[in-house]
Amino acid sequence: MRFTELPLAGAYRVELEPRGDARGFFARLFCAEEFAARGLATGWVQCNTSFTAAQGTVRGLHFQRPPMAETKLLRCIRGAIFDVIVDLRAGSPTFGRWHGERLDDQNRAMICVPEGFAHGFQTLTPDVEMLYFHSAPYSAAHEGGLRWDDAKVAVSWPLGVTEMSARDAAFPTLDKLEPIAK
Repeated sequence: MRFTELPLAGAYRVELEPRGDARGFFARLFCAEEFAARGLATGWVQCNTSFTAAQGTVRGLHFQRPPMAETKLLRCIRGAIFDVIVDLRAGSPTFGRWHGERLDDQNRAMICVPEGFAHGFQTLTPDVEMLYFHSAPYSAAHEGGLRWDDAKVAVSWPLGVTEMSARDAAFPTLDKLEPIAK
């Protein structure tokens, strides 16, 4: 695996290093030793998948508050997305900044999203399937969200929004959120 630190400290792009032959390839998605060497989560307690039918759909921006804050490792296994993370950590020099990456079933890259970040994505193709690993179980009592179109954060979504849940559309803006403790 190749780890590239993203502009928001603690977040990484993780690229597979396939070993192949005439049959295809084999690649590691996770190695506790390599993740631990970078101070990243090594204990995944929940694994989820999502399917999104329509191109242009936005999911997010989601997070969980302490004590159920979570690190996420995610990969697009079918189709393509524009993946977005936003730093919500109190006192962080990049608080309120966002970063986006294209993830798709061809580049097979993953994003490791640390605790204290909001995460979301927009589908760039129809019929997108995602795979997520979480370091903490889902807790409805600790879930939160950041409004996808917050002018202060100013995410540059690549497409017009075609679908979004009512819940995601109603999330508060950054100035109405309490920062997440580091």
